[in-house]
Amino acid sequence: MRPTQTLDNIESTVNKIFNEVQRKGDLAIAKYTELFDGASLNNIEVNINDIEAASKRVSSELKSAIKIAKANITKFHSAQQSEPIQVETSQGVNCWQEKRPIQKVGLYIPGGTAPLFSTVLMLAIPAKIAGVKDIVLCTPPNKEGHIADEILYAAQLCGVSKVFKVGGIQAIAGLTYGTESIPKVYKIFGPGNQFVTVAKQLATKYGVAIDMPAGPSELLVLADNSAKANYVASDLLSQAEHGADSQVILVSTSKSFLEKVKMEIQNQIEKLPRKDIAMQAINNSKLIYVNTNKIALELINEYAPEHFIICTNDNNYFIDGIMNAGSVFIGNYTPESAGDYASGTNHTLPTNGFSKVYSGVNLDSFLKSITFQKITKEGLLNIGNTIELMAEAEGLQAHKNAVTIRLEDLNQN
Repeated sequence: MRPTQTLDNIESTVNKIFNEVQRKGDLAIAKYTELFDGASLNNIEVNINDIEAASKRVSSELKSAIKIAKANITKFHSAQQSEPIQVETSQGVNCWQEKRPIQKVGLYIPGGTAPLFSTVLMLAIPAKIAGVKDIVLCTPPNKEGHIADEILYAAQLCGVSKVFKVGGIQAIAGLTYGTESIPKVYKIFGPGNQFVTVAKQLATKYGVAIDMPAGPSELLVLADNSAKANYVASDLLSQAEHGADSQVILVSTSKSFLEKVKMEIQNQIEKLPRKDIAMQAINNSKLIYVNTNKIALELINEYAPEHFIICTNDNNYFIDGIMNAGSVFIGNYTPESAGDYASGTNHTLPTNGFSKVYSGVNLDSFLKSITFQKITKEGLLNIGNTIELMAEAEGLQAHKNAVTIRLEDLNQN
């Protein structure tokens, strides 16, 4: 069981805020920004001077690290570009598919207890590679009405068009309807808490697409005695510190290993600045003993984790057998935090079991495939009768006529 609240409680809140943003625009945005974030703002858009000033305050060491991460993320997502597919399905019948960028996207960047500037990289970089024209970023301000310097620096580095100091449900509502300040977008990206996730799902009722339902973070580690208990404990805690509603799971065929990891978690958690948050997440979490690898794999595919770490004597068995996971990390030296920041893969992933049906964000998330076809006279003569027969069988006479009229002309010539 995921540690989620009842959907009814969340949905009523989300619906109320959506309705108010639709009716009152920026006034409603300001009201809920003050209520939830404690910030009273006259202007929610961040101007270029503030962005440049924030960028100057970021240390050169961190800038260098962000640029390395950007290079790796760019390299991995650029490799996902594909050529148009062209096929002559029958003689004279040419069909092809080309990809086009989504023109307007909204990026939601969580702020709250941890301003996730890494998510700016994960979303804005593939958007730019895809050729998205308008990239609108929303992120909650702190009580002083400011956004983290690192978020603004990353936004500028990655070519974000506009930045707004708006978080939570009201940000998703603003991107869905558009307000006096916030542009309406075609698709919304980015992780968030349970309220943001439900808000994104509600946005789809108003013609706005979303990347996926991406809620509280989660990790499942599969490890046996070949793994290092202190490594595994650090991985579990790295996800537990995301939020009190995060969940981490350890599955093992070794009871003694489970005990070692349990002790390591107790030792390491005491030194964490976010100990209280991690403790709440650990209370939502489980150590699970199973008898065989087969049972372990069945359990993991049913749970469908967002992040899945494999550290066993038979990693290939699980690599080949995993059907449901957002992102997979293999071996003792592949911490999940590598994917969160700098290895190159995307960290915006499906949670809450949605990896059974959703992919994580990738280049195709920002593209649409459009099909084209061109039929010659010879081509229509080849497939025309097929179309006529099928249209007639479905009782769609006008469909048949659209072919018959043309065939009559061709046969007369």
